[in-house]
Amino acid sequence: MTDTAAESATPPDQTEAADVGEIGVAEPTVRLRLDLAYDGTDFFGWAAQPGLRTVQGVVEQTLQRVLRLEKPPTTTCAGRTDAGVHARGQVCHVDVPAAAYAAVSGRSSLPPAHALTRRLAGALPADVRVRRVEEAPDGFDARFSALWRRYAYRICDDPAVADPLRRREVLDHPRRLDHEAMNDAARRLLGEHDFAAFCRAREGATTVRTLLELSWDRDATGLLVARVIADAFCHSMVRALVGALLRVGEGRRPVEWPAQVLAARVRDPAVPVVPARGLTLEEVAYPPANQLAARAALTRRVRTHPGDDRG
Repeated sequence: MTDTAAESATPPDQTEAADVGEIGVAEPTVRLRLDLAYDGTDFFGWAAQPGLRTVQGVVEQTLQRVLRLEKPPTTTCAGRTDAGVHARGQVCHVDVPAAAYAAVSGRSSLPPAHALTRRLAGALPADVRVRRVEEAPDGFDARFSALWRRYAYRICDDPAVADPLRRREVLDHPRRLDHEAMNDAARRLLGEHDFAAFCRAREGATTVRTLLELSWDRDATGLLVARVIADAFCHSMVRALVGALLRVGEGRRPVEWPAQVLAARVRDPAVPVVPARGLTLEEVAYPPANQLAARAALTRRVRTHPGDDRG
């Protein structure tokens, strides 16, 4: 998954519209927060791409139809998930004309947020749902205001408990994994580091991240589940971290190896990037409303590796 929350950008004014009428007066807009869930199997990731089915593309086109807009509005999400990655707790914001938003209730007595949630449920395909719509507080930016993102990666390493009904969200592994050794290795990766060794490089994007939690446990069904929390993630970071820890769990690498890879700060071909289907964006956390703008401003500062010059 890709989230370049440290890249510099200037947020749009939530009280101004992008469209300007013939007499040069900006049409009032309202910023909405959308909480989404989706099965990523049949999507080419979140980000809109010409000719490909993406979550962003489907959501924006549906908003255009439901709100009767001339063109699709632009959404900004908390975590730009890769192809095949799922979400239960994705968050995005979108600025829409205030008049179109107010009109969505039609003749019903429902508030616009509830009416839009219901209409989107009827218009979206079965593999994506907007669970909640609300008017965003001042300063809210789904991407830059976030404090952290939480992902889960699910593995079945026991053929006897494999559930065929969950095959689209769980990675099957042929051998039993030592999750205690995986936890030992994971603890050595926590904190702020340059995770270039576990990311696909993108020109102009920092790979410095703060990994707040990386732990493994077995759930009630016997699945091995990784809980991964960071301020933001760069491209393929979670799946590469999981791949390195799998090598430890298999006994093919010592517990010190992932930390050694991290310290090298270069991609190691020995680190596999595990398949996307086991990965789910579970939750995005935000500060209180009165701290949203300050958090967004702080996040926009381009982070560098500890010890490097900051600017």
